[in-house]
Amino acid sequence: MNIVITGASRGIGYQLCKQFVADGNHKVLALARSGKLLENLSNECRKMPGSEHLYCLEFDLSSANYTTHLIPFVKEKMLNVDVLINNAGLLINKTFSNFEDSDFDKIFDVNVKSIFKMVRDLLPFFNPAAHIVNMSSMGGVQGSAKFPGLSLYSASKGAVGILTECLAEELKEEGVSVNALAIGAVQTEMLSQAFPDYKAPLSADEMAGFIKYFALQGKNFFNGKVLPVSLSTP
Repeated sequence: MNIVITGASRGIGYQLCKQFVADGNHKVLALARSGKLLENLSNECRKMPGSEHLYCLEFDLSSANYTTHLIPFVKEKMLNVDVLINNAGLLINKTFSNFEDSDFDKIFDVNVKSIFKMVRDLLPFFNPAAHIVNMSSMGGVQGSAKFPGLSLYSASKGAVGILTECLAEELKEEGVSVNALAIGAVQTEMLSQAFPDYKAPLSADEMAGFIKYFALQGKNFFNGKVLPVSLSTP
């Protein structure tokens, strides 16, 4: 399968790329802002059987260069897309009174607007049975536990859930499925940023294993759903 993963330079996205490459039968396009961290990913995957089909692109999702930089790369390497995992995320931990307008723009640009742009600009490339998986958070689920400092992050993840439901309706005639996973506590750099002293029950590698399975098989069971995947929410 042809798989596009954003936020591939660390955490769950990094592990997802490794696991898909290790299968040896997928083309994987890994996107991240950090070329250096993508180089680390490429080096770690080099001894895997599918490493020649890992394509890394340094790309800032908050940029305006989708049609001039990203899309030509997709055309060159893949021609079509079977799975898109919108994994990239930004968390800024501040009390509400200290948030600035620019914080709002940064968080929503990465967590919400990038999904809109990725899906819109990749529409001509999705295969009829493609699956789009958007990474949400338990913080974005109505009625779940909420925490000080994470208001904008949680609000952006709530928006991801609604966008997912709407996209599933928009794209169902094309046969493209769209779902979101509302992730609970996973031991990543982002979790440590929000909860420095908390030890999560799941590693990034463990969660990536589930997301990989869901990305390949979930469309057979779900469409337009926001599914909680959580052992704990700190």
